[in-house]
Amino acid sequence: MAKFIKGIILIVAVVALFNIIYDYGKGYYDIYQEEYKGTTTTYDGEDVVVEIPSGAAAKTIAGILKDKGLIQFESAFVKRLQESDYRIKEGTYTLNTGMSTLDMIIAMSPVIEVEEKIDTLVIPEGFTIEQIAVRCERQGICSSQEFLNEINSVTSETFPYLNDVPEGANVKYKLQGYIFPATYDIYETTTAKSLVKWMLDTFDNYYTLDLQARAEELGYNSYEVVTMASIIEREARVEEERARIAGVINNRLKSDMPLQMCPTVLYPLTDGLYDQARVYYEDLELDSPYNTYKYTGLPVGPICNPGIACINAVLYPEEHNYYYYHVANEEEGTHIFTETYEDHINTQIIGGPNGITEDMLDENGNLKEGVLGTGSDDDGEDDALNSLDFEE
Repeated sequence: MAKFIKGIILIVAVVALFNIIYDYGKGYYDIYQEEYKGTTTTYDGEDVVVEIPSGAAAKTIAGILKDKGLIQFESAFVKRLQESDYRIKEGTYTLNTGMSTLDMIIAMSPVIEVEEKIDTLVIPEGFTIEQIAVRCERQGICSSQEFLNEINSVTSETFPYLNDVPEGANVKYKLQGYIFPATYDIYETTTAKSLVKWMLDTFDNYYTLDLQARAEELGYNSYEVVTMASIIEREARVEEERARIAGVINNRLKSDMPLQMCPTVLYPLTDGLYDQARVYYEDLELDSPYNTYKYTGLPVGPICNPGIACINAVLYPEEHNYYYYHVANEEEGTHIFTETYEDHINTQIIGGPNGITEDMLDENGNLKEGVLGTGSDDDGEDDALNSLDFEE
């Protein structure tokens, strides 16, 4: 009987403890949701003066508010700001501990007289910093050199993601990969400085806390993410193949196979302008840390500025056993993916988009030694690699 009573007491104690833990956890959850989604403002709290410095990122602002006792969860505030249409301005603001986070955001996003738009700058996915500089000059927004000077002036103090760039990395521009592709309105007051800041702020808004958490889960920092995404951006032409190409990159890296991707040669070869469509035999010997034919692993840095779809492809790649792919339909930009080099060659159509000709094959139908699966001119000279194929 005594054991029975003790058992009952133990059960009651466990249930009571569970309820306490549940209530405690639910209380925290409710507070988090209120800061993330709530709209209740009481103004029964205390007024608090906050100073928002120029160029402060969302995470920095959240830290200031938490230090002042205005919020409890920085991530809830950041997510709410990133999902809103508001942009917090630098300045001194009087907030109240009874305000909702939305009201705080609105209070720190004063309405400024709207300027009249005079132009639009379109930055396509896959554009490089070099190409953007040229476009800015052609549209009369700023000179190419002014844009590049501002790119080089940005430091990790104003753009913390630069801390992810390896120290001593031999890259052309540390911000390559972080200039977010989008359409930017141009005003009379637009300068190279304000434009670069806007582009970096846009990256910060799109590269959300959820994506950062996923990258950390995979063991990547932001620089590795945008580097891989930049390759996919230059390789993939159809939406459904982005994650598949990301899987090929992963498979090759895990197997210590060279990536051998032609855009990593074209980037340094064309000084970032991509004004050459194909890679030639002699180009493969280009001594550049971007050249993945000459050096294994990822290139030293991004080869363009990827969009959010390719960033997502890196973070959520397809898992498969493909190591190779080649063009299936050049007009549509689709590819055939294969697991072995033999299948890679066997699936290439004689005289098709990959330019395989009869004289390139041996008696067994395999590529002759030294042949890279190339295209050729009618005279058989000046053979060029297809820029979307892997070569062995």
